[in-house]
Amino acid sequence: MENYSKAQTVEQPSVCPFPGLPADTPEVRVKDGSKIRNLLRYALSRMEAKPQAAGVGDGRPTPEEGGVAEVGQKEAPGRLLCQHVIFTASGKGVSKAITCAEIVKRRVKGLHQLTRLLYSTVNEVWEPLEPAAGLDSLTVSRNLPAIWILLSKEPLDCSQPGYQAPGRYDALWAQSASREEGGGFTGQRAGHRRKRGGGAARGGGGGGGGRGKVPGCQTGRARDGAKGQS
Repeated sequence: MENYSKAQTVEQPSVCPFPGLPADTPEVRVKDGSKIRNLLRYALSRMEAKPQAAGVGDGRPTPEEGGVAEVGQKEAPGRLLCQHVIFTASGKGVSKAITCAEIVKRRVKGLHQLTRLLYSTVNEVWEPLEPAAGLDSLTVSRNLPAIWILLSKEPLDCSQPGYQAPGRYDALWAQSASREEGGGFTGQRAGHRRKRGGGAARGGGGGGGGRGKVPGCQTGRARDGAKGQS
């Protein structure tokens, strides 16, 4: 491909695998360059009962910042809260979409989750660097892994593959917190303290806190007593 340059990239996104959702369900499209705080601000504003100002401060990022697309109604200051929210991403943005979904689940308690793994098609058009060389343009199709995450306040069908009941992460966080309080993740065990002193190991004997006695040496009192006897 050294004689070609990429001229155009067209992504054909996969169709939403969750039929029967309300028309005002927000659909957050996560890209590799999206900012997580902008995505979370918009998603939480549609699910949490907090007043948001319309216009610039409504928490909805522009397509250049976060790539957020909403299906259904336009922005309105007095809109109702949604019962569902969808996070979707493909390629390098998959891990970021999973992070956003987990943070929303921690903020809004009792959310049911349904996950679908699909593929999206990306068509790349390559043009020759020298058209006079007789080379034709090329179209390369690639399949990228895509993820669709549905978070719902209403109960979902638990028999569907990819379903996660609400509250499962609470046990993990509680277990991690108990381990941290007990010192399980620190380098030193709980209740374990370093010993002080250690004179027997340093001085070469004796319980005098570290000073050792040289064999054959007498103290001053012992010498005075020996002189008096002589």
